[in-house]
Amino acid sequence: GAFAGTPQHAEVIRSIIAAFSGPVEVGGGLRSMEALTAVIEAGATRAIIGSAALEDPEFLAQAIELYGDRIAVGIDARDGFVQTKGWVETTKVKATELASAVAAAGVKTIIYTDTATDGMLSGPNLSQMAAICDAAPGCMITASGGVSSPYDVQNLKALERANLRAAIVGKALYDGRTTLKEMNAAAL
Repeated sequence: GAFAGTPQHAEVIRSIIAAFSGPVEVGGGLRSMEALTAVIEAGATRAIIGSAALEDPEFLAQAIELYGDRIAVGIDARDGFVQTKGWVETTKVKATELASAVAAAGVKTIIYTDTATDGMLSGPNLSQMAAICDAAPGCMITASGGVSSPYDVQNLKALERANLRAAIVGKALYDGRTTLKEMNAAAL
């Protein structure tokens, strides 16, 4: 969806939501009200707006007005600069500037992915994560990119940012390097 500019797997998303009893966030190509409404109506707890948060602030404002806290913004960045369209384009906009702008627009949740560390199993970019938290103090921040061990979770906690509320771990679970139980224990 991020590459095509519109969601590509509506039926798969609907099936996942129906099969899973917990909350589901959906992102990828949500750049129109039609696409956004479709994932919300499919049962998504939260819709994640990425590229459009930078490129179409009016759309973001409309989405927040209509769906409130069910809207999150995904900020993907490399070397501190926002990337769009599935990490294909790197802009000249600093991720901290976008975080501050979307917070001012009323967004309550930001998912920040450092694309240089994502999937590398090398730990998160802690200085950039702290900067994002500081740029959007009224938002709940989810750390993404490089979170691959309980040690990484402890390092995120050591940043002592009250708005850093969650972390996404992927490849380390798939590769068997850690377990969800170990990661959750580190978060306590």
